[in-house]
Amino acid sequence: MIAASAVLAVIFIAVYIFNNHPGGNPPVAEIRVEQGDSLAVVARKLRAEKLIANERLFLLWARLKRVETKIHLGLYRFEAPVPAREILERLATGKGMFHKITIPEGLTVKEIAMLLERMQIADREKFLAEASAPEVLAALKLPNRGIEGYLFPSTYYFTPSTPEKNIVLTMAEQFRKVSGPVLERANGARGLTPHELITLASIIEKETGLESERSLISAVFHNRLKLNMPLQSDPTVIYGLKDFQGNLTRQSLQDPNPYNTYRVPGLPPGPICNPGLSSIKAALEPADVPYLYFVSKNDGSHHFSESLEAHNQAVKTFQPVAPPTPRKKTFARWR
Repeated sequence: MIAASAVLAVIFIAVYIFNNHPGGNPPVAEIRVEQGDSLAVVARKLRAEKLIANERLFLLWARLKRVETKIHLGLYRFEAPVPAREILERLATGKGMFHKITIPEGLTVKEIAMLLERMQIADREKFLAEASAPEVLAALKLPNRGIEGYLFPSTYYFTPSTPEKNIVLTMAEQFRKVSGPVLERANGARGLTPHELITLASIIEKETGLESERSLISAVFHNRLKLNMPLQSDPTVIYGLKDFQGNLTRQSLQDPNPYNTYRVPGLPPGPICNPGLSSIKAALEPADVPYLYFVSKNDGSHHFSESLEAHNQAVKTFQPVAPPTPRKKTFARWR
């Protein structure tokens, strides 16, 4: 009788442990089940992340459920304390398996679609269709602007079956969550609407990859806007070209598209990529400098000048061979 009671007590404790999460669970944890991982290896990974309390009990339960050889490969992300029973169910069914993808700053919507397809997360054409669907743009309060600029660069976790529409909405919601507070405080600041600030931020994002230069690049464009000078930004021209072949020519600068800031004064009609928060802040907070020009130094950085004379000298110094190339800024290069 005593022995039977002890057995029942052990079973009760085991069931309780297996159906409840261990104390001290991290708010977010993830493990990757890789090719060749045994269930014991997976159990050790779960224990290391404090997702289960007892490896042996987990393995025993898996064998009783006959799922030890049915674990699906992939990345699993647990965003809240989860009982071991549910963890085992997810591993055995593949439910909740995620693809992790990082969207870099400065990609266009088309480039994001291509990346998602390459990672086998979404169909490129379906993603682009959803990104331009009137009902999606209306839901995001972007019916007259398009979604370019409003998909936030970040790291995301999507299941293989996530609909393209949900991916678009998730990225747009992340933009609203991260950038919204900044734009709300900045509404009307420096004479620019939030949409114009995002447009300027996208140009800054394309012009430099250096954090230390973003506010300087921003200052150049703000100063030019105040003086009604053309922005003369190569990336905006490239964005507006229908068939850019990788070489920005004099003919390209004459193209009559609305994004050609060599011909059209002021900002282009909308963003030319999806900028990160740093570029958005730089668009709002330009450096207090009088620069009107900058030229690539061919090392990822730029030389800034206040006058055209100084700029032309900088061009001779840093661009001794003059063929124009994409992303190498030389304002007034052909004057």
